[in-house]
Amino acid sequence: MHDINALKELLKEPKEVMITTHHKPDADALGSSLGLAGYLKKKGHRVTVITPSDYPNFLSWMSGNNDVIVYSESNDALVHRIIQESQVIFCLDFSALSRINEMGEYIRQAKGTKVLIDHHLEPENFADLDYSNSSAAATAELVYDLIKDMGEADMIDTSIGECLYAGIMTDTGSFRHPSTSKNVHLIIADLLHIGVNTSNIHRLIYDSSSELRLRFLGYALKDKLVVRHEYNTAYIAISADDLKAYDSKTGDTEGLVNFALSIEGIVFAAVIIDRVQAVKISFRSVGDFSVNEFSRKHFNGGGHRNAAGGMSLESLDATVAKFESLLPQYKDQLVKPVN
Repeated sequence: MHDINALKELLKEPKEVMITTHHKPDADALGSSLGLAGYLKKKGHRVTVITPSDYPNFLSWMSGNNDVIVYSESNDALVHRIIQESQVIFCLDFSALSRINEMGEYIRQAKGTKVLIDHHLEPENFADLDYSNSSAAATAELVYDLIKDMGEADMIDTSIGECLYAGIMTDTGSFRHPSTSKNVHLIIADLLHIGVNTSNIHRLIYDSSSELRLRFLGYALKDKLVVRHEYNTAYIAISADDLKAYDSKTGDTEGLVNFALSIEGIVFAAVIIDRVQAVKISFRSVGDFSVNEFSRKHFNGGGHRNAAGGMSLESLDATVAKFESLLPQYKDQLVKPVN
C-alpha cells in the first residue's frame, strides 16, 4: 500500500478524474464509487463515474446515480475519450482489469495516474498507486479510511455517508460476516453521528423486490435447490429460460446463494447461472474452506476466502457436472467441523 502522501500530492490541485468499478456493480462497487466521487467533487475535481454495465435498480437512490455513464449502454468513442483525457483514474472494488471487460484495455493504455482501491485477494499489478487491503470488509470501508487519512473526514456529508454505508452494510452481510471488524463499527458510529439513516438504506436495498422476483426466488428454492449432504454442499442452477420466464432483471439473483448456505450443516454453496455469453457462478462458504482458491483453480475466478465468483464457457449442464465432479476431491475439507 502506498503512502497517503502520494495521493495528497496527486489531488492537491483540481484534475479531470474518472472512477470505475467492476461489471454488474453491487452496492459496495457503486457505493464506494459514488461516495468517492462526492468527496472529490467537494475538493473541486471534475469527476466522471463510468460503470462497465448496468446495475440493480434498488441502488438508483444513491447520490450521483443520475450522472453515472453505463458503458454497455453508451457510446464507445465517448467513453474512450473520457478515459484518454482523465488525469486520474480510480479503479474501485476489482483486482484485475479483466473485471471491467472492454474498458480494461482502454485503462491499461491510458496515460492518467491509475489508483486502485480494493479489498480482493491477489490484485493485478496495473495501478500506479495501490491502496488495496484484503483484510478490509468492503471497498467502501477503504474509501472512508482514505478520506480520513487525507485529514478530510469532515467533508463526508450525509449523501456521501449513505453511499459508503450501503457498501459496508452489504459486503458484511448486514454486519454478520467475520470481516466485520472493530473499525467497521467505528465507521458506522461516525456515519450515524452525521445523520445517515441506516434503517432506510436497509429498506431501500433489501425491501424493494418486485412480485416477480419473489416468485422467482420461490421457484429457485423449491425446484432448483440441490443439497449434497455427503459433502455439506448445496447449489442452485438457473437456466437462461428460467430467467426469461420470470423476466429477471439485474440484481434479481443477488443473495440467492446465501439461501443455499443458510441450510443447517452446509459449508459450501454455489449459484450457477446461464447468462448465455457465459455461465456465471457465485460461491460462498463458512469456516476455513476457501472458495477463492476453489474458484481460481477450477472456474477462472476468485475473490475472498468465503465469497468468490467464477465463470465457465461450457454449457450450464456441463458446468454443473464439472462442479459435482470436483466435490469428492474436497470431501475432507468440507466434512470437517467448522471453526
